[in-house]
Amino acid sequence: MSDDPIRRQVGRPRFWERFALEDLSSAEWEALCDGCGKCCLNKLEDEDTGEIALTRVACRLFDDGSCRCAQYEIRKQFVPECVVLTPEKLRETAYWLPQTCAYRLLYEGRPLYPWHPLLTGDPETVHEAGVSARDLTVPEFEVDEEDWEDHIIEEPT
Repeated sequence: MSDDPIRRQVGRPRFWERFALEDLSSAEWEALCDGCGKCCLNKLEDEDTGEIALTRVACRLFDDGSCRCAQYEIRKQFVPECVVLTPEKLRETAYWLPQTCAYRLLYEGRPLYPWHPLLTGDPETVHEAGVSARDLTVPEFEVDEEDWEDHIIEEPT
């Protein structure tokens, strides 16, 4: 088991099953993140259909090996367009979150996947399940935005 930068033991047992998202503490909210890194992949939205396409082009702050933001606490200073996810923002942002994302799953009334670190106690299970962006990405500064279409991928699910 590797070190988990996200604190998972936050006090209330199985809080994600017992409390509404808006009633979670900030520590519980952060603990929902499975560490897959797919939210840090750039997406393309079809103007006509609204369909979201995932690319392997990662945010400039994304660390491909750890699947973490290299500057998480101060990311808005470097990437002003980065979405700071809150329960209030889920209504407008859930549609572009990864299919396996705990925030999206719980917002849609679905359970966490069995590989989620809150269930396994191990942050590596998301990677072992093959649903993360680990070793999948190219940095956005290496790809012109008009070429992102060439990097569309199927979401690892």
